Amino acid sequence: MKHIIIGTAGHIDHGKTTLIKALTGCNTDRWKEEQERGITIDLGFAFFDLPNGDRAGIVDVPGHEKFIHNMVTGVCGMDMVLLVIAADEGIMPQTKEHMDILHLLGIQKCIVVLNKMDLVDPEWLELMEEEVRDQLQDTFLKDAPVVKVSAVTGEGLKELTDEIVKMETSEVQEKEIHTIPRLPIDRVFTISGFGTIVTGTLISGIIRKDDTLQLYPWNAPCKVRNIQVHGKNVDECSAGQRVAVNLTGIKKEDISRGDVLASPNSMKGTTLLDVKLKILKDSNRIVKNRSRLHLFTGTSEVLCRAILLDRDEVKAGEECFAQLRLEQELALRKGDRFVVRFYSPMETIGGGEVLEPNPKAKRRFKEEALEELRRKEAGSSVDVVQMHVKSHRDTLITITELAKLTALSEEEIRQDVSELEDGSEAFVFPMKKDTYVWMRDDELYLQEQIKAELKKYHHKYPYRHGIKKAEIQTKYMKKIKPVVAAKIFEHWETEESIISSGEYLHLPEFEILKDARYEGCRKLLLNSFEKAEYQFVKLSETDVEKEYADMAEDILLLLREENQLVRLSEDAYTVKPLLETAAEKIREVVHQQPVITISEVRDLFSTSRKNAKLILEYTDGQRITRNTGAESEWKAY
Repeated sequence: MKHIIIGTAGHIDHGKTTLIKALTGCNTDRWKEEQERGITIDLGFAFFDLPNGDRAGIVDVPGHEKFIHNMVTGVCGMDMVLLVIAADEGIMPQTKEHMDILHLLGIQKCIVVLNKMDLVDPEWLELMEEEVRDQLQDTFLKDAPVVKVSAVTGEGLKELTDEIVKMETSEVQEKEIHTIPRLPIDRVFTISGFGTIVTGTLISGIIRKDDTLQLYPWNAPCKVRNIQVHGKNVDECSAGQRVAVNLTGIKKEDISRGDVLASPNSMKGTTLLDVKLKILKDSNRIVKNRSRLHLFTGTSEVLCRAILLDRDEVKAGEECFAQLRLEQELALRKGDRFVVRFYSPMETIGGGEVLEPNPKAKRRFKEEALEELRRKEAGSSVDVVQMHVKSHRDTLITITELAKLTALSEEEIRQDVSELEDGSEAFVFPMKKDTYVWMRDDELYLQEQIKAELKKYHHKYPYRHGIKKAEIQTKYMKKIKPVVAAKIFEHWETEESIISSGEYLHLPEFEILKDARYEGCRKLLLNSFEKAEYQFVKLSETDVEKEYADMAEDILLLLREENQLVRLSEDAYTVKPLLETAAEKIREVVHQQPVITISEVRDLFSTSRKNAKLILEYTDGQRITRNTGAESEWKAY
């Protein structure tokens, strides 16, 4: 099932909420004040299933100018937008402002809905459609389909649904799930008995129940207790869904709209942004250097000052490189879109794209700084390198291979890779012959998959150290060379995200469960092998499997690893003190006489020839004895 998010836009009282109710049967005006005033103040949410089986979540955004910040928040994560225009009024001021915001935020998929067709006669409706098309000719919506509907009578709703399906099928691409999860938060509240709840549109990746995540820009850790999608509990949610996430380890007071929920160590808070700033062509404002503006991006709203890097002012229809100095930390990524509104009076004047979310402070009119931004805007060699590294997420790629693919020198590649590494976008793994490069997003995504696997394993096998590295590599890293995989395991150990214990991997918080059953099984095993003395017995010959069949082999392995038990053959075991005693006696004998035979060892320990040979094989391993070459004679090592 494909999941998409549809948003509404348009002037106040043009019927956005009524249209959504007609499509979904749900009233998205949640608050009493909204219902009394008949306008949408905050974001409203609903969903409906399309005829092709896909599911569409709908975000109802406010049309009133005073609540435009909520409108910008609502656009975050939208796949398509229904621009609602009342047939009896046409395009109005907030319609134009919403269109500007959609364009600035990069929304391309849009259906123009000519609503309230029941209030006008056919001739007027035809005239209004023609007028709307004319007014859209010089905008990004010039080719957008126009559908006439009445949200009250239901006329035209089927045609609208068909148009949604057509656009969703042929034009809307599924969001990237093979990357780190990122959830910009638009609401936070508490529910008695559950605690802190956040909601938003998951714009990338997958969030799973019990995941450990981090709240940015504050770097606060938290854990996913429960997930709901459209009111139903689920074990995981994926990009393109409206979600509610129940968090533990964090209080409501510590979270605000605009914060971002993502994987640990995947983002970084910033108070500086390098951007390309574009001023709307019909804006009446001139933005001067150090102008104070309202910045809207994702679900965030902060005040900032625009430091114009290549001029003293930027006028309507112009664009320039700028550095935005924020009055509050945000967590963003390269390529994120934003809108700026004038500080006072509040009006949308422009927007643009983030070129660098964690830059250093830049001085104005410095050609070196401007050239850096031109390269980032144009898609520099760094972007080309990043693209190739991303395409080798399953194998990793070397500096040498990158040089061959890009026709750049290895020195140039190293500089680009260093820039990616400095920006926490890539990891590098220096090896003897070459250096491997891996995108941070891909590394984190794989890490989350393995963590999820380990969590299930620890629950199923609480008496085992974890999963063997070889098994993890075979399942998740089969295209990565073993020496490189070992380097990755070392890195995870260093950052304490996944711990190595010998040949095993486990979660940092995991400890072998040493409960009453563990202790009972351990004592029964040790007692059984001690009691047998040198008449070595198999596991199946003890009573342990009668009561502890589900865990006996696990405890047996643990006792071997702790050096309490010794495995003498494929199915024979004994306790370590017994063997140490036997080894000391044999040491005394071989120092007093030239050789010792299997028969003598058999008689010395009142056992069988087979077990006597096992004892001698053990002393051979301890470099106490060695075979003379004769079948049954041993001498001092």
